[in-house]
Amino acid sequence: MPTSKSRHISRLTRDTLALVLAGGRGSRLHELTGRRAKPAVFFGGKFRIIDFPLSNCVNSGIRRISVVTQYKAHSLIRHLVRGWTSFQSELGEFVEVLPASQRTSSGWYSGTADAIYQNLDIIRSWRPRYILVLGGDHVYKMDYGPLLAHHVEKQADMTISCNEVTLEEAKGFGVISVDQENRVTAFDEKPDKPQPVPGSSSIALASMGNYVFNTEYLYQILQQDASNNQSSHDFGKDIIPSIIHDSQVYAYPFQAEETGEKPYWRDVGTLDAFWEANIDLVEVTPELNLYD
Repeated sequence: MPTSKSRHISRLTRDTLALVLAGGRGSRLHELTGRRAKPAVFFGGKFRIIDFPLSNCVNSGIRRISVVTQYKAHSLIRHLVRGWTSFQSELGEFVEVLPASQRTSSGWYSGTADAIYQNLDIIRSWRPRYILVLGGDHVYKMDYGPLLAHHVEKQADMTISCNEVTLEEAKGFGVISVDQENRVTAFDEKPDKPQPVPGSSSIALASMGNYVFNTEYLYQILQQDASNNQSSHDFGKDIIPSIIHDSQVYAYPFQAEETGEKPYWRDVGTLDAFWEANIDLVEVTPELNLYD
């Protein structure tokens, strides 16, 4: 029998639109992305990298999903059409593609924020209460329900899902500093010298590239950013550093809710990382179970 907490989270997920950013070139994967976008690269045999955020959405109860595409999108779109179209449209469920279509200017998507800004008219028509922005190129399993609940509980404008990584790994991510309430106090995109978390000399808090926004707040900051000619229109480089002092921006640590342990999460952006994540699957008891 569902608990009051599960019913609360279920209401939140029904009011959420997920936007999966899947236009990445993935140049560090070299020949693997010669013919397809990074999220469309095969993983673990028959899967694609984008299957992870999509599966996470469905298993979290989020069934309104838009995939934002740009670079060499044919393989990705074909996969979405063949594998992710069994939704009940009469109930408002969908996986739709938002290709770069020059809706607001003569240019293509110039950054992660601009990719969403150029589709604001479509997003408005769905009237979501919350918008979940997801990267389409990480390998992990996550229930987004507790993330949404944390966002509402903190009365946040924006919530950033984050993960603990080594200082060396942190050089490739947006690094977050927080106070005792997990409110974000600083954000440094791909720093040469990442700041460790308090009490540690070797661990930093890295953004996973997953964000929750109150919808009206997101509209507001995207419109402000679009009018800024000095901006590269990217969440990590421009928007987050500009809002953390005047808005309620919180971090959500990604950990197993029952045990507090660090779950499996991999950025497979390089050939070595991609190979290692695939090899993880051949263990007798793999840390990432694709068949549970």
